[in-house]
Amino acid sequence: MKITYSAGGIVVNVSGEVLVVNQNHNSWSLPKGHLDPGESALEAATREIYEESGVKELALIEALGSYERPKIALAGGDDRSEIKHLTFFLFRAHQTELAPQDPQNPEARWVKPEAVAGLLTHSKDKEFFLGVLDKIKKL
Repeated sequence: MKITYSAGGIVVNVSGEVLVVNQNHNSWSLPKGHLDPGESALEAATREIYEESGVKELALIEALGSYERPKIALAGGDDRSEIKHLTFFLFRAHQTELAPQDPQNPEARWVKPEAVAGLLTHSKDKEFFLGVLDKIKKL
C-alpha cells in the first residue's frame, strides 16, 4: 500500500461561503493536492487552491490538522492501494471570481457552509469538514 501526502484548504469568502472543487467531473472535494518535493504542506495547499480554483490571495487563519483516507477510485468508492495523508488549513479569501487552472478540476464553486458536507464525495472528507464547521462559521 502506498501512502501519499496532500495538503489543501478550507477557503471562506467574505460572504461566509466555502470553496469546493470538482475533480474529473465525478467527485466534489475541498481543494487539495500532492506535496511537490521540498514543498511544505502550507505551500502545497496555497498552490493547489490556486490551480483548482484560480483563487490566489489567501489569508491564513489557522492549521486545521490532518487525517487519512483511501483515495477515491476512478469508478467511485475507495481505492485502498493508496492511502492519502491530508493536511488542511483554514483561509479567508477576498477574491470571489473562480477560474480553475487545472483541466482535471474543471469546476469550482462557492457554497454555503451548511451545504458543503452534502456535496463532498468521500465520507471522511464530510466527517473532517463537520468537525471544523464551528470554526468556519465564526469567520
